[in-house]
Amino acid sequence: MRIYEAVTEIMKLLFLACLEPKSGNHTTAERIRSYIESAGHTCELRHVEEFESSSDVANLVSQNPQFEGALAIHLFKAGRLLLDVQVPFGIVFGGTDINEDVKVETRRVVMEKVLQKARFAVAFTDKLKKEAELYLHSQSSKISVQPQGIETQAAEDFSWSEFLQKSGVSGGHVERLHVFLLICGLRRIKDPLYLVKRFSEWHSENPQNVLVIIGPRIDPVLTDQVEAVVRSFCHCFCRTAGVFLARERSQPELHAAMKRCFAVVNSSISEGMSAAILEAMDLGLPVVARDIPGNKAVVQHEITGLLYSSPQEFVRQSQRLLSDHELRRRVIRNGKVYVGKHHSLKQERETYQRLLDTLH
Repeated sequence: MRIYEAVTEIMKLLFLACLEPKSGNHTTAERIRSYIESAGHTCELRHVEEFESSSDVANLVSQNPQFEGALAIHLFKAGRLLLDVQVPFGIVFGGTDINEDVKVETRRVVMEKVLQKARFAVAFTDKLKKEAELYLHSQSSKISVQPQGIETQAAEDFSWSEFLQKSGVSGGHVERLHVFLLICGLRRIKDPLYLVKRFSEWHSENPQNVLVIIGPRIDPVLTDQVEAVVRSFCHCFCRTAGVFLARERSQPELHAAMKRCFAVVNSSISEGMSAAILEAMDLGLPVVARDIPGNKAVVQHEITGLLYSSPQEFVRQSQRLLSDHELRRRVIRNGKVYVGKHHSLKQERETYQRLLDTLH
């Protein structure tokens, strides 16, 4: 009996994404690039801000040696740059493209053209796929659903006490604090100030509860605003506001901080799929997330985490988490099981490698 082996044709691929340092998009793009390269392809990952127009990308693709295919994350920000290329490409929905940009007619028209031209598309959730089919008139067969793969690795030599002190939390009893960790790049869509006022009031009632906001400074204007608001609250409450800003950390150090906090918080206006939420679940942390479609796709209220729709409700849900130990154990247990079942790196890698074969 003769055995035939399928031989994958090796390609040179251009990969476009928003690559702000240590952002979720950057992490996702690097992970997908590793899948592409592990299949033997050559992959050049480029930041969308390097290009002013689709013609710039078309010129790059046609240079010798030519690119033979392309991939992009985000239908509008990156996808629009592929409209003039003469090679086949695939697109990965970013989340905000389907949840937010589709509401702007001029952007919706562009995204529809991108999706029509793409060989394949990837949505993180069934809901994102259905929204794309509805608003962008896409064929269902073109869109695959593949949740983000998750893997966590915490630093071993992490000092939580030192971390908090560097963030401005003084005092010798940091181990007694209930630290709520809000992980987000400082940009409008993440709404980092959403909980600050109510959390400060809660902290004044119970000083053990503190909120630490950590993430890269992506939007300089918003970063200045967040820093000013936090300073003003600290001044008004005689430096007991209970809200602190921390500089961004490497992923292993961030995961170590997550393992040592009380809960991970999400306050975003819109999400495609929050890696911070999934990483918290994988690390055995409870999640308190804003009740928005992207979060509801992964957080089932009182099963894999807690959802809230206002700052006041955030405090109520957090108080439940503090007092109801069985609730805390349940959401931690179920969250870890959920991530293990639905966010496998192996499955994610196989999906992207299979889809890349359609670009030949």
